[in-house]
Amino acid sequence: MASDRPVWWVALLIVVIGGAAGVAARAAAVLPFPADSHPLVVPAVTMGVNIVGSFLLGLLLGVLGDRRPGLRLLVGTGFLGGFTTYSAFAVHSLQVFTDAPVVGLVLIAASLFGGVIAAGVGLVVGSGRRADAA
Repeated sequence: MASDRPVWWVALLIVVIGGAAGVAARAAAVLPFPADSHPLVVPAVTMGVNIVGSFLLGLLLGVLGDRRPGLRLLVGTGFLGGFTTYSAFAVHSLQVFTDAPVVGLVLIAASLFGGVIAAGVGLVVGSGRRADAA
């Protein structure tokens, strides 16, 4: 029985290529800020990257649905998985929370709720685009 899913090693290679590009894009967003920037700059950029990435993932899945598994692996799992980052969010949130608990809680809430809302909006927009194209 033929499958639309790529062979596992091809799928892995697709994810690795997309992930490398996503990590590079995230680094391009964060690295321009010098070490002596305001302590909230990098956490705010990380939050923005995660919210934008959540929206784009929702949009991608809304537009593609179950079609184009290779593209979903490359862009969704790979690129957007590398672009967004839970580990940086967790570390930055803990650092901000330790220095300023209220600001840290706001950062955490904005990141979590913003990401979920952005993903939902992207999914709705993407699903609408798919319906319009059909």
